[in-house]
Order: sequence, then C-alpha cells, then structure tokens
Amino acid sequence: MERLIAPLGIKTGILRCLKAGVNPEYPEQGTPQGGVVSPLLANIALNGIESIHRYEIRRRKIIEPTIRYADDMVVILRPQDDANAILEGISRFLAQRGMNVSEKKTKLTAATDGFDFLGWHSKVQTNGKFRSVPSVDNFKAFRQKVKDIVNCSNYGAKVKAEKLAPIVRGWRNYHRYCKMDGTRNSLYFIQKRAFEVFNQEKKQNRYTSKKLLDKAFPTIPYSESKFVNVREDKSPYDGDLTYWSARNSKLYDGATSQALKRQNHTCGLCGLKTLSDERIHSHHVDGNHNNWKPKNLLAVHESCHDVHHTSKSHD
Repeated sequence: MERLIAPLGIKTGILRCLKAGVNPEYPEQGTPQGGVVSPLLANIALNGIESIHRYEIRRRKIIEPTIRYADDMVVILRPQDDANAILEGISRFLAQRGMNVSEKKTKLTAATDGFDFLGWHSKVQTNGKFRSVPSVDNFKAFRQKVKDIVNCSNYGAKVKAEKLAPIVRGWRNYHRYCKMDGTRNSLYFIQKRAFEVFNQEKKQNRYTSKKLLDKAFPTIPYSESKFVNVREDKSPYDGDLTYWSARNSKLYDGATSQALKRQNHTCGLCGLKTLSDERIHSHHVDGNHNNWKPKNLLAVHESCHDVHHTSKSHD
C-alpha cells in the first residue's frame, strides 16, 4: 500500500478488499485469481519492474524495452543482452515482494519465431518489419462464440444479428491496431456462412439478409501499429483534464468522435471535460433521431443526457 499513488478513498477501498479475503472462513486467503482487484494489485506490486532492463542510446536517451500488462510481461532483448542476468534481476525484484517467476510460463524465443501476448501473435518478418495479428487461440475462441450464435436454432435472424454485433465489434476494436487484412481476420468466410443462414429463413430475402449481416458484423477501421501510448509522466489522478479528455475521446468513433473534436472534448450541455468515468452519448438537438447532420449532433455526458430528457418530459 505504500507504493500506491491514489486518493485516500481509493486507498481505503483497496485496503478493505485485501482485508476481506475470499472466504469468511479463511480471511487470510487473499484475492481470487481473475477477480477485478487482482490486476490492480498486480500493477501496484509490479510497478517499477519495467526499469530492470534498460539501456542508453545516443543523446543520453534511456530505453526500457519491457511491456507489461498486470502480471503478464514481455522483455525485448538485444543480441548483446544477457537474458539470465535480466531474469535474475526480475527474480530479486519479485522476491522482495513475496513472489517468484513462473518457470512454466517463462520462455525465451527469437522475435523471428514470434510469440503470443494478450491475444496477439507478434513476429519480426524476414523483411525486418514487426507485425502483430490476432493469435490462433484468440481467433478460435472468437469464432466458436460466433458459430454458437449463428448455428443456434432457438434464435431468428434478427436476434442473431443483435447478439453478434457486440461480440464482433468488441473483437474488432480490440485488434484494431493489428494487421487485419486477409480472409481470416476480415471474417470473410464467417460472414459468408452467417449470410447463408440468414437467407434460409422464409421471412428473409437476400436484401434483408444483407442488411442484417451489416448489422451483425459492424466495420471498425483499423490502423496497424498506430496506437499511442500514455505518456510515462501521466496519471488519471494528476488533474490534467485536457490531456485525459482528449485521449478518452479516441475511445469513440464515427459521429460521436467528430462531435467531441468540434466541442474541444467537452460536454455539449454542461461544458465540462469528458473523462473515462462516464459514457458519452450523441444528442440530437432537434429531437429527430434520423437527422445525423453534424450541426444537429452534440456529444454529451450520459447523466447530462438523462437529465435533459427527463426535465423536457416534465415540461
């Protein structure tokens, strides 16, 4: 808890989670693996492990080629780096915190052979380019979810499209910074199969099936390797509303994203900055939800949107 940088209320909540345990009969058991508090505690305990492997390049620039997400980590080595020495440094770091390195999950591999990390398969190609694509296991799990819905006889085509849309949108959003072309990652064959199933229904024809297919498989623009990292000196609690509101605006696309840019990342109703602790809605000024002209759209906080329509209904 001494290493945690957060407001007092959040510190108190985390401390209570630690003291609560998992089972009332075993209060000292700790937090469950995969629980919502588990990755937060991993970030607190492992903060600073990225600095174990670092080196200096020209103009005294310090490079720390380590990528960590909660307790998963990838260390990128140069040919002259000593992997055993770096692993010993990591082991000492973990030992100070009562942890150790998992030998089963620790692997040394060449970048040209590729490796899986957080659902991505990353690899240095023969031409020297670094490429990432959805990993085989990640794609298989996603494909199985889609097949379970498409082949389910309990749902009609409209229900299937409604259930598929959030799954496909979420998968494509997660991998939007990967290389997503090709028949596999573009979901060509999966869409073809879904269209055939939709079109088999008596109530559907090829035109209505195509509309349902577009609804079930929403397109998400992808930008390979264009993700912008959070600045190392930034924290959501540093009070820099301008930086965080501009960054969180990138979570939205389409008309909502354009409205946020026009409004300088502020709410169109209350004028406050848009932060990640509240969702952003698109508000139609004239009340016509079919009018998507830029002048008729405002990006507003979810609470502001609710208050606006509630007060309007009481008038």
